[in-house]
Amino acid sequence: MTASAQVQERVEALRELLHHHAHRYYVLDEPEIPDAEYDRLFQELQALEERHPELATPDSPTRRVGGAVLDGFAKVRHRVPMLSIRTETDIEASGARNFDTRVRRELGLAASEPPVQYVAELKFDGLAINLRYENGVLVQAATRGDGEIGEDVTQNIRGIGQVPLRLPRDAPAVLEVRGEVYMRRDDFERLNEQQRQKIAAGQKNEKTYVNPRNAAAGAVRQLDPAISRQRPLSFFAYGWGEVTPAEQGGPDFHSHYEALLTLRSWGFPVSARTTLAQGADDLVAFHQAVGEERDRLPFDIDGVVYKVNGFALQKRLGFVTREPRWAVAHKYPAQEQLTTVEAIEVQVGRTGKLTPVAKLAPVFVGGVTVTNATLHNEDEARRKDVRVGDTVIVRRAGDVIPEVVSVVPDKRVQDAPQFTMPRRCPVCGSEAVREEGEADYRCTGGLFCGAQRKQALLHFAQRRAMDIEGLGEKLVDQLVDAGVVKTLPDLYRLGLANLVALERMGDKSAQNLLAGLEQSKATSLPRFLYSLGVRHVGEATARDLARHFGGLDAILDAGVEQLLEVPDVGPVVAESIHTFFAQPHNREVVEQLRAGGVHWEEGAPAVQAPRPLAGQTVVLTGTLPTLSRDEAKDLLEAAGAKVAGSVSKKTSYVVAGAEAGSKLDKARELGIPVLDEDGLRALLAGG
Repeated sequence: MTASAQVQERVEALRELLHHHAHRYYVLDEPEIPDAEYDRLFQELQALEERHPELATPDSPTRRVGGAVLDGFAKVRHRVPMLSIRTETDIEASGARNFDTRVRRELGLAASEPPVQYVAELKFDGLAINLRYENGVLVQAATRGDGEIGEDVTQNIRGIGQVPLRLPRDAPAVLEVRGEVYMRRDDFERLNEQQRQKIAAGQKNEKTYVNPRNAAAGAVRQLDPAISRQRPLSFFAYGWGEVTPAEQGGPDFHSHYEALLTLRSWGFPVSARTTLAQGADDLVAFHQAVGEERDRLPFDIDGVVYKVNGFALQKRLGFVTREPRWAVAHKYPAQEQLTTVEAIEVQVGRTGKLTPVAKLAPVFVGGVTVTNATLHNEDEARRKDVRVGDTVIVRRAGDVIPEVVSVVPDKRVQDAPQFTMPRRCPVCGSEAVREEGEADYRCTGGLFCGAQRKQALLHFAQRRAMDIEGLGEKLVDQLVDAGVVKTLPDLYRLGLANLVALERMGDKSAQNLLAGLEQSKATSLPRFLYSLGVRHVGEATARDLARHFGGLDAILDAGVEQLLEVPDVGPVVAESIHTFFAQPHNREVVEQLRAGGVHWEEGAPAVQAPRPLAGQTVVLTGTLPTLSRDEAKDLLEAAGAKVAGSVSKKTSYVVAGAEAGSKLDKARELGIPVLDEDGLRALLAGG
């Protein structure tokens, strides 16, 4: 049937699109669309050409394997073409059965005959490489290119520690090993962090990378080998090209798995997840097991690969359109997809952190429908330049929160405004501040902000703050969700009727909580200050503030310069305290708490006591005879010491009691002085 003009136009449009995106992906290493979108376009073109063979052309993307060759590298003609393998369109486990059914049908096997043996492998998300060895020495490394001609990247590949430079004597005279150059996820994160530091330092022409595959491909294609060697690359072997034949002393392999084991014996890394599989059931099990493990792997994969193991069976199956019938790539649900940004909203977390979130047109990615994706913070949103109306690539891997990877700039709506973080909390209207050296904006209305309500209540009630017996996380959830408690002073307005109306709250429990609330009203100024949850104000700083100023009103009215006079209070902490108490909402909460009966003793500002342990770091371990851990910590901090949780070379003393553990062993190993309780008291007395 002759194709209509509309079909012909669509075929030409698809070819242009695929050529464009293949160039961006393979040559420039700057993909504009996710793999899943490219696959969809490719399969659409493939289907049209199958229905209308007269439209097929020699230069169609369906007749090619990879991308073009970079002008900066010498061209290498592969002696044995580096062909691609077919992709199974059914991404569910049933896709494995589809492949096995096709293989058995092509081989003419009856249902009663034994299962076909396969090799099941991971499908690495990296860059395919051909390594050529002559007389046991690596002489050339080439990229796949278009399958026939690749790029000579020998100098760059030599820098990968996992690639052998010389082979054992039993290796054949000529051996081409094929595999994948990739970048581990932890190496990728370190590389991007280094790139961000360079960008922050003002170094031009630096950028961060979209994903590990993109970073690996860019490293392999560096024209300067010195730069390439600075990039942390890895390698897995999974096949071969030209090999000296058996009649000339080469290996006489009979199966794919046998060949892989031999490659491993010659020093090539072969994935430990590569396994033999008997029939469709084993392939299904492999696909499911790897799918569950996928997000925990130290590197990216986008599927698995099944290959008929026996070479004799491979030969019987042969090829179709330059693809082997005996192998297939079986992918998982795409982790990246295209969608559009419908809005950018700012969410406020339990600790007051403001996070911009892209509201997306619903898209199925990573096995779920995604409508929101984090933009992390203002700097990240600006760096990616995400705007309302943009077409974006969104990524979701496992249980990781979906995120916008990048924008497709060609599809941007004209005059779309740049995103700016609001300077007021969208929940309570309090000032949003960004401290020096911090990436995040935070709401300063901690005692008033609805988004921080539960966190504020739990912090207020904890043992080392107001110590409200019986007020735990589940009860706080009930009180807030029911609208009974909206701010801290509401706790002291609770009545028996309010409490017994809650689920699983009896009269006795309610009376106990009311008694605990009443008892908590008599507290100390340091405890009260700590209970307010002022950012950067821990127990030690709260004590220092109370000791220095003597009363709460003096703290409320103190300016930044006055706060800086407090021992161990620096500019960041002083600014945080001043900003917190400058918010009318927070001052109102404090006054309501005092009006509700919360009280403490106050006095004149204390004369600065000597701090004999200022600048010293002390670690506590084990049980002391008369002092609790908290009492010992209080004494040490009052003397100016910092109490740390682990032993290091910077530790000044370790105070050890009964049943001291590994911290004591570490102290002895590092030669750090170890004190008992008597030694601690002598130290505090200046001994």
